[in-house]
Amino acid sequence: MGAKIFSNVYMIGAFSAIAGILFGFDIGSNSGVIGIEQYQVYFNRPNSLLQGGINGALSAGCFVGALISGYPADRFSRKYTLIGASFIFIVGAVLQAASNGVVMLCFGRVLAGISVGVTSMVVPLYQSEIAPKEIRGRIVAVQQWSITWGIMISFWIQYGCQYLNSTAAFRIPWGIQAVPAVVLCSGMWFFPFSPRWLADKGRMEEALQVLADIHGNGDKNHPRVVQEMEEISATIHFDTQVASHRYRDLLKPGIPYRVFLGVSLQIWQQLTGMNIIMFYVVFLFQQAGIGSSQEATLLSSGISYVVNVVMTIPAILFVDKWGRRPTLIFGALAMSAFLWIVGGILSSGEWYTNENGKASVNLNDKHKANGVVVCIYLFVAAFATSWGPLGWIYPAEIYPLRVRALAVSLSTASNWLFNWILNFVVPMLMEEIHYGLYLLFAAFNFLMCLHVFFAYPETKGYTLEEIDVVFENNPRKKIPREVMDKFMEERGIRRQEAKDARDARDAKDALHDEKSSGYAENA
Repeated sequence: MGAKIFSNVYMIGAFSAIAGILFGFDIGSNSGVIGIEQYQVYFNRPNSLLQGGINGALSAGCFVGALISGYPADRFSRKYTLIGASFIFIVGAVLQAASNGVVMLCFGRVLAGISVGVTSMVVPLYQSEIAPKEIRGRIVAVQQWSITWGIMISFWIQYGCQYLNSTAAFRIPWGIQAVPAVVLCSGMWFFPFSPRWLADKGRMEEALQVLADIHGNGDKNHPRVVQEMEEISATIHFDTQVASHRYRDLLKPGIPYRVFLGVSLQIWQQLTGMNIIMFYVVFLFQQAGIGSSQEATLLSSGISYVVNVVMTIPAILFVDKWGRRPTLIFGALAMSAFLWIVGGILSSGEWYTNENGKASVNLNDKHKANGVVVCIYLFVAAFATSWGPLGWIYPAEIYPLRVRALAVSLSTASNWLFNWILNFVVPMLMEEIHYGLYLLFAAFNFLMCLHVFFAYPETKGYTLEEIDVVFENNPRKKIPREVMDKFMEERGIRRQEAKDARDARDAKDALHDEKSSGYAENA
């Protein structure tokens, strides 16, 4: 029974996605903490630059972690890399909870960031290499869902802790972050290695057994297992002629364009403005005058996290039906529209500097304030069903095995680099350009919609080994089955359906030859 649990593809995907909770816990706890009086008093009311630096410490660590994660993921396995990263997060959480000043707090956040950077790259990679093509998007989307759960749970923990009249109001939320890391670090030992990593290391028998356990109920001769093993083996054999698992492989023909797409998608995901809204939603609502007290503002902010969790569910259920391209395009359009509306409403108010020296706006109309809240919630919903999960799904799909870990680490690092930059500049932009911040992100969302439409191919329904042919054809057209079969056979793979069709043609030709021979003898 236990073996079946640890080889169930949904269980594997869900447990590894606990790593997403690590990132979500940090966003949720810190987002709420920066708005409470206990934090502000203890850290001497950090200005916008210092607060950006505190938040940005996590992103800086994430950038480093994502950038260096390709080597351990290839060298030591996806599984062991996740275990090591979760241990680092535990140390970072302890340092944050025990911090006696900004320096120690930032050091703990950098360590936690390194862990999050590693896991944010390795988890989608691990999930995509284990999941069958029909539900690959669904499995990887669980990673984003776990992030939203982490954000929501930690925020409401912090919401309850605000009533503690001591530093425990922020130390408890920071310390609780270590709990999911302990679970991941201790439980990941029981789950399998990636079969594609095993095969790439020449451990074919182990890879076959993992595939059999996951896809064939333990039967190594199951047609699905045999076919997938043939595809993996042939792809590895083909790749060994041109590969060395080094960064220079990213410059070989056909690869730079894919790297550009993966890096661009991760950058665009940051430029949607969603993560910044998650970090600074308390400040945003305070700036707009929403909520008459600290408690009311936190409550309004917390609802956005609930929306984020609930609206990720449709993406998990339907992303493999909707397709990647339509989901990204319509999601970007919707987010752009809602941000234009928020910016328009805020532009109609009277801007002033409040008693804390922060820019605020007086909307003079309860309906306008409610309109801002509703549009922020709708924006969160649009992100949760589109760019949230697909920002992790797509880059993990589009690279060949020989460079997959390195390329995914590069694209993930670009995500965290822009997250770090935005964490620094957004607090200042909130003070300087006010409502223009929303219009800026609205414009970014429209531009990313155009980019996806013209440049990104559809990857739904293809195995990871079939993605190569997708990039050799028009990205906006469905690849004919015969073209795909021919491509795969050139690499020594005879797909089952192609084999059946060929056998039928051979039998028909043999029957025709037999009849022709009979006619000749009679003549």
